[in-house]
Amino acid sequence: MQDFREKISLTHLNKAGEAQMVDVSEKNVTFREAIASAQVRMLPATLAAIEAGNAPKGDVIATAKIAGIMAAKQTSALIPLCHPLVLQKIEVNIAANSSLPGYEIQATVKTKAETGVEMEALTAVSVAALTLYDMAKALEKSMIIENIHLVSKTGGKSGDYSAT
Repeated sequence: MQDFREKISLTHLNKAGEAQMVDVSEKNVTFREAIASAQVRMLPATLAAIEAGNAPKGDVIATAKIAGIMAAKQTSALIPLCHPLVLQKIEVNIAANSSLPGYEIQATVKTKAETGVEMEALTAVSVAALTLYDMAKALEKSMIIENIHLVSKTGGKSGDYSAT
């Protein structure tokens, strides 16, 4: 293991191999944006009930959107070693997709900071998907949360990224 550490710098480990938060104090503040997405697959009848507003717990989509926004704001409290960030924009969109069948969830997070917002976008879609499941589980317990991934990111030392 010591030879490995000498060859590559592991930013979240100190010289003793202990976990540490990355020091971003010397990095420049730049515009950062990340987009993440997820899917919740369900039976057509479950999708129809949610779309008709017939879920037992109330407005599934509005609740899931709010949960996603709240989750992005709490990412540093949930993910060890994540930096707390001031977020300028969090947008969570949830769209029905009858070909899944289910919902496509997308989150866009923006900030001006020394570090990126990929984890905030990924956390937003993950918690939105979990909330959608929770709100609709009385209709169907076999829903599947899948395909959580980073779609794109801009800004920072590593440059831009696009999954496409």
